[in-house]
Amino acid sequence: MQLTNRGKVVSNKEQSLAEKIYFPAIIKGMAITFSHLFKKRPTIMYPEVKRQYADVYRGQHVLKLDENGAERCTSCGMCAIACPAEAIIMESAERKKGEEHLYREEKYAKTYEINMLRCIFCGLCEEACPKEAIFLTDRIVDAEYERDTFIYGKDKLVEKIDKRIDVTKRQTPEVQEFKKLPGYKHNELYQKKLKK
Repeated sequence: MQLTNRGKVVSNKEQSLAEKIYFPAIIKGMAITFSHLFKKRPTIMYPEVKRQYADVYRGQHVLKLDENGAERCTSCGMCAIACPAEAIIMESAERKKGEEHLYREEKYAKTYEINMLRCIFCGLCEEACPKEAIFLTDRIVDAEYERDTFIYGKDKLVEKIDKRIDVTKRQTPEVQEFKKLPGYKHNELYQKKLKK
């Protein structure tokens, strides 16, 4: 029974002696190999020479701090739900009195881990985050020798207050304009809340 109207004619042509001994195919393959010997090599001598990456390159993750140095992440779990590889694990806790300068909201991520071996760097975690807490940067994930060292915790993910990471290339112009609008709870800083 024929399933489709498409058919392919198969040739049963007899091979010549030269084709049977594969000599022309070997000569053709060697000619291609020798032609590559005189071309410029595409190899980049990596740490000395670094490749240019596109602005939208997705590399190592970073957990952003707000302007006062407090963590933005509220441990809502949206990034973990959005992650198709299930690479993000977090545990939430409640902020105690006196920790207002450390955590922006009353709830924060006590532990936040990303398994870099599972991560596919799709960027869905940063799209799902309502607090703009997680971004993918242009940094390359370090090579390691042990599997356990590829599980990045808050010690590797949270940016340092004195070494801020610029993620403006990852934000759309609409988001940047929205962040300038006054009056939205998302745009308020903790110090402004204290003045009210």
